[in-house]
Amino acid sequence: MAGWKAGDIPDQTGRTAVVTGSNSGIGYVAARELARRGARVVLACRNESRGAEAADRLAREVPGAEPEFIRLDLAELDSVRQFAATYGQRHDRLDLLINNAGVMALPYGRTADGFETQFGVNHLGHFALTGLLLPMVLGTPDARVVTVSSGMHAVSNIDITDLNSERRYRRWIAYGRSKTANLLFTHELARRLAAVGSDVVAAAAHPGYASTNLQTAGVKLEGRTAAERFIRVGNRYFAQSADAGALPTLYAATAPGVRPDSFTGPAVLGWRGSPATSWRAPWTLNDRAAERLWDESERLTGIAYEGLKA
Repeated sequence: MAGWKAGDIPDQTGRTAVVTGSNSGIGYVAARELARRGARVVLACRNESRGAEAADRLAREVPGAEPEFIRLDLAELDSVRQFAATYGQRHDRLDLLINNAGVMALPYGRTADGFETQFGVNHLGHFALTGLLLPMVLGTPDARVVTVSSGMHAVSNIDITDLNSERRYRRWIAYGRSKTANLLFTHELARRLAAVGSDVVAAAAHPGYASTNLQTAGVKLEGRTAAERFIRVGNRYFAQSADAGALPTLYAATAPGVRPDSFTGPAVLGWRGSPATSWRAPWTLNDRAAERLWDESERLTGIAYEGLKA
C-alpha cells in the first residue's frame, strides 16, 4: 500500500459503481476518481439539486464520463427501496457499492421510520440498501461492497439492548456506536458471503482526519464542547483534504488483493497519509455481536438478505 494514490486505481472500464453521499467531500472524490478510470458512476444523494449539480460538475471535470444521479435518502426506508428499484430498472450489474454517506454528532432526532438518526442513517440505511441491491452484487463477478466507518468507532461499542439510544443519548457516543455498527456489518457480511462461496469482497475503510462538510453539517462549531473545539482547530491545522481522505475508500474498492473484512485507513496514526491496514477495536470482530446486530437490523428494516442466511 505504501505510496498508493488515485493514479494507481486499476482500469474500471465496464464496471458500474454506486457511491452514496457523493455530492461533496470524500464521496464526490471517490466517484470522480472511479469515473477517471472508466467506471460508470451513480451518485446516490439525498438532495436533488445538489446531486444533479454534482453529476454536472463531474461530467465537466472528467470528459467522456456519464455520471448518473438517483435520489437516495438513507433516513427513509421508502426512499431506499425506491432507489434500489430505480437502479434495477436501469442497470443489470453492480460492481462497486460504496456505502459512504453519513451524519455526525447530531442532536437527538429520529428518521422517518423512527430510528435514532445516526444509527438509522449511518447503519440501518446502508444495511437496507445493501440487502436490496445484493442480488445484483452477487450476480456481478468480482464485485465489492465497501462501507465507510471511522476511527471514532473506538469511542464506544454498540449496546444491542438500546440501539436507538432511547435510555440516554450522547451524540458523540451515538456516532461512535453507528461507526462500530458499520464494522460489525462488514464483519458479518464477509462471513456470510464466504459461507456461500461468493467471490464478493466486503471491506471497510475510513478517511482518517479529513476536512469535509460532514463535521460542519452535523456540528455547529461554536467551541461549546471539547470535541467541537478539537474539530475547529483540527480542521484548520491538521486535517487532510477530501482528495487524500478518499484514498482508503478507493483502495478498498479497487486495489488487487483486498481481503474480506479488511479495514483500510491512513498510514500515519490513522489520521493522514497513504492507505494502510488500520487498527480496529476488538469488539468489531466479535462474531456473536455481529450476528445479533444483523438479526436486529433485518427485524428493524424488514429487509432480509435472501441467500445469505446464517
